[in-house]
Amino acid sequence: MKLYHGSIEQVNTPEIRESSHTLDYGKGFYATTSLKQAENWVKRKSKEMNVDKGYVNVYEFDKSALRKMKSLIFNEPTEEWVDFVHQNRTVKGFQHDYDIVYGPVANDRVYAAFALYEGGVLNKQELIRELKTYKLVDQYLFHTSPALEYLSFIEAKEVTL
Repeated sequence: MKLYHGSIEQVNTPEIRESSHTLDYGKGFYATTSLKQAENWVKRKSKEMNVDKGYVNVYEFDKSALRKMKSLIFNEPTEEWVDFVHQNRTVKGFQHDYDIVYGPVANDRVYAAFALYEGGVLNKQELIRELKTYKLVDQYLFHTSPALEYLSFIEAKEVTL
């Protein structure tokens, strides 16, 4: 299966990196099955960094990793997914022990709905109902170095603004 990672640099060898902000599934290496999502990430990051190009890095993912590694799979927004994303974003020092996490991306629109949940405007069930009306893109988090061994670099496609 092909996975894509948007970046301002070519990433021939993925690695686990700390982020300067909280992420849906914690620290690690993120990828998606959506080429468009990866391209959008490149464009957004390029603007933030004031550079005129970036790359969609393409990998082959050996899906047997999901059976062989400790994996957490969310096929759609659920209460467990909401709790997991909420913990990763808000609980200082929260760590999980999964090698790979798969599920929906909490994009800008989803962040807005999450803000309503966190502010007490929506309860968890209302948030999930709201999110199920969106067309959500997926994401994989590779949280450990052994999990990264199931990714093989294919190419880096240049994206210009």
